[in-house]
Amino acid sequence: MIEETTDAGLSFSELDLAPEVLQAVRDAGYTHPTPIQQQAIPLALAGRDLIALAQTGTGKTAAFTLPIVHNLISAPVTDEHGEPIHRVRVLILTPTRELAAQVEESFRKYGKHTTLRVVPIFGGVGIEPQSKALRRGVDVVVATPGRLLDHMERQNVVFDDLEVLVLDEADRMLDMGFAPQLNRIVGDIPPYRQTLLFSATMPPEVEALARKYLRKPIVVQVGRRSEAVSTVTHAVYPVPRDRKTTLLVELLKQADMDSVLIFTRTKHGADKIVRHLEDADIAATAMHADKSQGERTRALEDFKSGKIRVLVATDIAQRGLDVFGITHVINYDVPQQPEDYVHRIGRTGRAAATGDAYTFMAPDEIAMVRTIERTIGQQIPRISVPGYDFGTTAEAVSPEEDIEQPTTDVSASPDPTVTQRRYRRPSSVARRR
Repeated sequence: MIEETTDAGLSFSELDLAPEVLQAVRDAGYTHPTPIQQQAIPLALAGRDLIALAQTGTGKTAAFTLPIVHNLISAPVTDEHGEPIHRVRVLILTPTRELAAQVEESFRKYGKHTTLRVVPIFGGVGIEPQSKALRRGVDVVVATPGRLLDHMERQNVVFDDLEVLVLDEADRMLDMGFAPQLNRIVGDIPPYRQTLLFSATMPPEVEALARKYLRKPIVVQVGRRSEAVSTVTHAVYPVPRDRKTTLLVELLKQADMDSVLIFTRTKHGADKIVRHLEDADIAATAMHADKSQGERTRALEDFKSGKIRVLVATDIAQRGLDVFGITHVINYDVPQQPEDYVHRIGRTGRAAATGDAYTFMAPDEIAMVRTIERTIGQQIPRISVPGYDFGTTAEAVSPEEDIEQPTTDVSASPDPTVTQRRYRRPSSVARRR
């Protein structure tokens, strides 16, 4: 059953958030919540288990950060003198270091008027500073699964007082093979807790995760799961593979290419593109898993600050890269999974801003582009550049014949982009609590 949605004109002041939280929101320059925040925040404030499905760039991080900060300061843990006691009350699990850093930054931003302590836990950096921070006492731990298990094995962290578990980008965590680590971690935390699961998609593996870890959750969905960001303009450039780099250089010379994120399939490919761009006097840097955490952080900061206007990355950046003002996303290689296309282009057009997404399509990538078009339910225009294209007439796709249109019946809903329903466990699945 689809329940009524909240008013699109709702303001943050109407969400019953604590004054300290509202002040932090105002400090950040926000007045109205995004659709996913409108739906998720009241449920999280009420202590409900929640499954939130939304595209990247829709404000999912604040959708769980704000209610968690509110609930923590509304029920503080203090000693006999009224001084705060810092125990781990919230655990957020993320798939990548960059996303963990982003979530930590969000907690610091919205908890700036509180005494809450948050510690990021991820690999690629020394473990001892993290151990010391945990021993000093902390309210919120934001962690990647692997490094958190290292601390758990060293007994640096205990979860006896845990109240909330957040699984952020759950589909990505499963894609990266973290299911065994998640099972180990969840097996060591209290079963009676609030669990919030945030995800861009809901494949069967995530549904199984939800049945396992959540109790009578409410499902909130904003937009179709495979829907591309509506504020992004798409285009496909047919180009022979050996001409992609030359075309890229020509495009980057255009005046409107202010902040460009380029995706490649391999780490070697990312480094190779950076070398070619530097040879053409275009400042660029690469970010991928072979880089140290310091190098990745420095590359991201240089990109955010505008010191470097071109960042070349592997799919490590398709989730958790929160950079406002990215004007263009370029798929140097066509993503092999249609969902990855949606996540990649979601790096631009964030928070209702506009952006452009270009995809370089070699002849052997035509089928992958067609699959993407079927998934997002629209044809992507082809742009023919003389001297670079390989001819597009033979591969032109008819939207009526080859693109499957969305089949979801949303005519009964006043706002088809936002739905809310109860998630029911199949009767064959035994309750775990």
